[in-house]
Amino acid sequence: MVRKLFKESFQIKETQSTLIADKEQAVKTAMDSIRRNRKALEDYAKVSPRFFYSLKPVAVPSEPLVARLMAEAAEKANVGPMAAVAGVLADLAVKDMLAEGCNVAVVEDGGEISAVSDQPVDVALAAGDEPLSKHFGFRLTDFPIGVATSSGRFSHALSFGDAEAATVFCSNAGLADAAATAVGNVVRGDDCEGAVQRGIDKALSIEGVEGVLIMYKGYTGTAGSVPQLIRIAP
Repeated sequence: MVRKLFKESFQIKETQSTLIADKEQAVKTAMDSIRRNRKALEDYAKVSPRFFYSLKPVAVPSEPLVARLMAEAAEKANVGPMAAVAGVLADLAVKDMLAEGCNVAVVEDGGEISAVSDQPVDVALAAGDEPLSKHFGFRLTDFPIGVATSSGRFSHALSFGDAEAATVFCSNAGLADAAATAVGNVVRGDDCEGAVQRGIDKALSIEGVEGVLIMYKGYTGTAGSVPQLIRIAP
């Protein structure tokens, strides 16, 4: 049985999200969650500015929850906590949506996806103006799942690598977000095959990473559990 889904775009400052749920109230709940957790993070910035500019893991705070989850994900991936911000905001919004009794709760925040669903969810892979960008994607069937992509060429987020896309799959988007940054950072150089393998090795070294897909200068590599690839209609 196909149920009606409610979908809405939402933006607050730098956060640009797409929210999908099978309950209309849950979409509003997700918006409130993102607003609340962003505010908590902004307040935390006033007392701990290093949290927001460090490119390495920092001490894990006990609160606010959003900062704690970011720091925990960053510690596992050996990156700065801001590398996990979009994914953690998405995870917390999905958690609040599920509390509304949803069977479908999907939050895309700046390209990072957190999803729990009792039906398949199709997502496209965006990689700027690359030929395959938005022409293929993934059919998500195992939940909960977090999907995050880092790009050294097409993203506004900081990356020390040059991959068109380093996409990571985890059980939550916070870790996927941090891990994608770590993977993207090492995909660079003229040895394209070696660069892709280096990214794969990095991904598989991070506890909690379930799968990875890397696109770099015409080379593509995958490892672990990667959802079914699908063609996306233009």
